[in-house]
Amino acid sequence: MVSVPVPEPIELPPAPEHGESYGRMVWRQFRRNPLGMLSLGFVGLLALVALLADFLANDKPILASVRGQIIAPVLMQYAVDLGLSSWGRWAQVNWKQVAYDWALWPPVPYRPETTDPTLQTVRDRRPSAQHWLGTDEIGRDVLAGIIHGTRYALSIGFVAMGLALAIGIVLGSLAGYYGGVIDIVISRLIELVLTLPTFFLIITVVALVQQGSIWLIMAMIGLTGWTGVARFVRGEVLRVRAMEYVTAAQALGYSTPRIIFRHVLPNSLAPVLVAAAFGIANAILIESALSFLGFGVPPTVVTWGSMLAKARGTVTTWWIVVFPGMMIFLTVAAYNLIGDALRDALDPRLRE
Repeated sequence: MVSVPVPEPIELPPAPEHGESYGRMVWRQFRRNPLGMLSLGFVGLLALVALLADFLANDKPILASVRGQIIAPVLMQYAVDLGLSSWGRWAQVNWKQVAYDWALWPPVPYRPETTDPTLQTVRDRRPSAQHWLGTDEIGRDVLAGIIHGTRYALSIGFVAMGLALAIGIVLGSLAGYYGGVIDIVISRLIELVLTLPTFFLIITVVALVQQGSIWLIMAMIGLTGWTGVARFVRGEVLRVRAMEYVTAAQALGYSTPRIIFRHVLPNSLAPVLVAAAFGIANAILIESALSFLGFGVPPTVVTWGSMLAKARGTVTTWWIVVFPGMMIFLTVAAYNLIGDALRDALDPRLRE
């Protein structure tokens, strides 16, 4: 009697949790990337700093008592900015000269435009206990500028990329789903925009406007940065359009907009998330370069790039270069690492 050897059992990879959605699966894969998680936490910290900038760096107290009356000067300034006439009398108050019973000041008691006239020499403007990261040549606090510049850095990235995503997703989905003449026209339009020198085009448009604005820069970056998104969406829609469930939806008589927006696009946007992360980093770099060259935001607006521009004429105030430049580097690196982590999480070859 011949004995047949029993094969050893094959150890299969663990099955995904029952009912796990695609988004939850991507998040589980993303969490395995420590650099991606660290970068996501850093971007979240930047968002928190941007939201609380007026409470972190301001020349007004957060909360104070004046002759027994409790007031909140920072919130009062918000009311004045919103045009509430009943608060207008507080607009001209010099909060530094008010006699307080007590006051709770922000950690950095300066705004980006606040100047310190007591600083006369370069040694006075160095980082110190009074100005933690030093000041520029006219006495404006660098840390206050970095804190408030976070708002512009994040808003430029998200608004510009949001506009690029809107244009790219619409044109890419139309080209991929309909094909034919529509696909040819949109593809030629993509190639035409790609041939334009984006950076110099933005410089030209901004230079032609007498008073540039942050919104103009956002719009120009968004209007020239949608081509990569459109290509990604077009390719994914071409793939998804041939799936059985799309054919079934067409056979059931669903309208074209419903098929595109409820069945095709939700299954085609995964690679767009990666492009969006890289696009936000690119938008921050473009704005910083424009501000550094003097074509960016108006002089009254403080951004990281405009702070770097102030250091072009001197080699002694190293802190004006190091700290804003470090913030630009860390933010751009964080978005690039998030894009890499998303790309790995969306790669089916790396799933268990």
